Amino acid sequence: MNSLLRDLFDHQVWADAEHWRAIGAHPPARDDQTIRRRLHHIAIVQRAFLWAVGDRQEQFAFTNPEDFATLDDLAQYSRQHHDRFNAYMATVSDGRLSEPVEIPWFKDPPLTLKIEEALTQAAMHSHYHRGQNATRLRELGGEPPMTDLIVWYWKGRPAPVW
Repeated sequence: MNSLLRDLFDHQVWADAEHWRAIGAHPPARDDQTIRRRLHHIAIVQRAFLWAVGDRQEQFAFTNPEDFATLDDLAQYSRQHHDRFNAYMATVSDGRLSEPVEIPWFKDPPLTLKIEEALTQAAMHSHYHRGQNATRLRELGGEPPMTDLIVWYWKGRPAPVW
């Protein structure tokens, strides 16, 4: 297993958990629809990439932010993905990571990447949107957690605390 890719995903789970806790602890952020939509977007895109590189036997299950009655329900949806992704990462080989995969939402022209590249995009995409949520949390009077990759390394690669 590519060690940098594994680090990116272990960091992603930790950073997601840090953001969920900070947002959940600040009522204006908990109730903010911009943050809620973005948290859903992060979660659905993470699921979409796992579906794209994994078993496509089933149709992809699209959801909307409104499908989750509470922020805690949406947090559980996010956490379930991370549990499924960890199971995938525990079994995927380096050889499989170098195989091509078509990214189905790119149509014209189509896009084919190595699985490793697709998974790197998923991690970078989540990082980008966590930064947006950190800015929004600060605008709402909250204190965003420091979740840079280097901070995760500095802290000794901590496990997520949901």
